[in-house]
Amino acid sequence: MRAVVLDEPGPVERLRVRELPIPEPPPGWVRVKIEAFGLNRSELHTRLGLAEGVTFPRVLGIEAVGTVDADPDGGLEPGQQVAALMGGMGRTYDGGYAEYTVVPRSQLVPFRSGLPWETLGAIPETLQTAYGSLTTGLDLRRGQTFLVRGGTSALGLAAAALAKDLGATVLSTTRNPDRVKALAAHGVDHPLVDDGDIAARVREIVPEGVAAALELVGTPTLPDTLAATRVHGTVCFTGMLSNQWIVRDFYPIDYLPTGVQLTAYGGGAADLPANVLQGFLDRIEAGELSLGPVHVYALDDIRSAHQDLENGRRAGKLVVRTATDGAAGAD
Repeated sequence: MRAVVLDEPGPVERLRVRELPIPEPPPGWVRVKIEAFGLNRSELHTRLGLAEGVTFPRVLGIEAVGTVDADPDGGLEPGQQVAALMGGMGRTYDGGYAEYTVVPRSQLVPFRSGLPWETLGAIPETLQTAYGSLTTGLDLRRGQTFLVRGGTSALGLAAAALAKDLGATVLSTTRNPDRVKALAAHGVDHPLVDDGDIAARVREIVPEGVAAALELVGTPTLPDTLAATRVHGTVCFTGMLSNQWIVRDFYPIDYLPTGVQLTAYGGGAADLPANVLQGFLDRIEAGELSLGPVHVYALDDIRSAHQDLENGRRAGKLVVRTATDGAAGAD
């Protein structure tokens, strides 16, 4: 099989497409024939040497979609569509940047869908994180005001879509003025250009501050996001687009505005129940919901994809289609 191997952290040139043996699943594990996989900041952090607990050489990838190829325990039928995500994928064992992978059965979420594989490849990790952040992290309710910091990322777009679907009023930020119209077209009520200081502009729209905020940029903007949130409101720290996630010399009384709550979300496959995934896939297939644009690459273009991910060149999700029949390519 073909797979993307990282021998050690470094620049994109360290990502190499190689021929590897097709892995054999031990008891309790399942082999998946991968059709597509999404790119995530987690893999960028691994490539840059910022992730902990990773052993090398390693096939990266914390998510993938495809079909069951072999299940020694017989729990899943061959050909069953599945999403594989989290649980050490691409860190402590080989992940989704390949034509086949083996994962613990607990990391699989079965589904059935007629959507194209490149669309399906954009959904599992993004949906799991957005859904978990809005439910577990924020307990977002209909009628509340909701701020997304880092709104043109795949996760930001997904969170905005789910929040609008829930009935919230959505404010969302982008550092690129050219992407304001894209946020509005995606259904965002109040797109904002982020210059690092947006709390005052948020309060021009919502004088008391937003009820809930999702921090996807990281610790550099977290104090300003907290300042944009009302008393008894909640900020959920989920993403680190800035590659910065440590708050040094944290003194809570000075750091946290009075009465504003700070939480975090970092879940796994168990936080995306099969019925939740299936329900969203059905609605996407029916045209009732969109999680944002998808940009598709071939496996041989993995370096270009990682460069685009690292430099924020694309709004939305980057997906690699593993097919070698010419069905996929850069959009």
